Amino acid sequence: MSFSGDDQRFMAQALQLAERGLYTTTPNPRVGCVIVKDGEVIGSGWHEKTGEPHAEVVALNDVAARGHTPAGATAYVTLEPCSHTGRTPPCADALVNAGVARVVAAMSDPNPQVAGQGLARLDAAGITTECGLLNEAAQELNIGFVSRMTLGRPWVRLKIAASLDGKTALQNGVSQWITSAASRQDVHQWRARSCAVLTGIGTVLADNPQLNVRGIATSRQPCKVIVDSQLQTPPDAAVFDSTWAQPQVLIVCASSNPERRQPLEAAGAEVLQLPNQHGQVDLPALFAELGRRGMNEILIEAGARLNGALISAVCVDELLLYQAPMLLGDSARGMWHESGNENRHALTELAAAPRLNIIEHRIISAVPRDTALHNFFIRARFL
Repeated sequence: MSFSGDDQRFMAQALQLAERGLYTTTPNPRVGCVIVKDGEVIGSGWHEKTGEPHAEVVALNDVAARGHTPAGATAYVTLEPCSHTGRTPPCADALVNAGVARVVAAMSDPNPQVAGQGLARLDAAGITTECGLLNEAAQELNIGFVSRMTLGRPWVRLKIAASLDGKTALQNGVSQWITSAASRQDVHQWRARSCAVLTGIGTVLADNPQLNVRGIATSRQPCKVIVDSQLQTPPDAAVFDSTWAQPQVLIVCASSNPERRQPLEAAGAEVLQLPNQHGQVDLPALFAELGRRGMNEILIEAGARLNGALISAVCVDELLLYQAPMLLGDSARGMWHESGNENRHALTELAAAPRLNIIEHRIISAVPRDTALHNFFIRARFL
């Protein structure tokens, strides 16, 4: 199947529109739509958040608002139009009823409720359908949604701030601030697009983080998830900040102590007991549960022990590494402890080391002339 230069251009516009929902659409995918007739864009739209019209319907409404008719037009949509009735009617039916002549989708919908049925419905109505244009970009935009639909769990990113020699804190635990303010602000973009920010009890006790999005315009805050085997989270911890009404605090434990559980629930937390056979939190089961709750992307901001347990349990898909131009030495704390998972032993062969594929690297600096403030950002995926 070949696509023209115009096809490429209009689908690129649809992807740009879809990206506007980066912080808001969860648990739905980010979708954009551009409707073209006689080489001219006559309508466009994007899905903003769950319960509101999908991108195709928004675009069709825009066509009407501009005084055009969609009959005979081509619709470029970043995801296969849905064919089932959820909170909104099927978009495939809306396109059929509008009389469009051609639908080009960037990717098929991995949702089993759709999975080709949307395109099939359009085909049955005599509409020309094509799929796969800028597929890779569309998949990347909805990588968490694809993971949840195909694997039953969210896409998990592990964020680490470290020195050039891979240290995250001094021996005494001091870590504020290894990286620059510009790097820390960059992290908030990853928080804003995530459905949840996850940390461990060690980080809560040591740093008392808020785990919220700051400095970025967003109408939604991520859920806060704390891995806390023995329910040691203080009821007055900063994660219970009530500035935002909707953020949920989910504390995941291995053993439920009623005396500790009740104050946490009174503070607004949900306590979930998910023990494994070693008396710790069952991490794979936790991410499966987050998937069942409709979470697409998870950002982990934890300490070396939990980082090691997550990596050893093969629960991490992607690493976000922020490195500052400083050296902290052998006595400082590292990025991850392989012994964090009691089922595993220390590495004895390089062949057994986790391998990654670097997909992005850049320099972050708010003050270009001050090279001491330059931080390096590396994004890599586990193989």
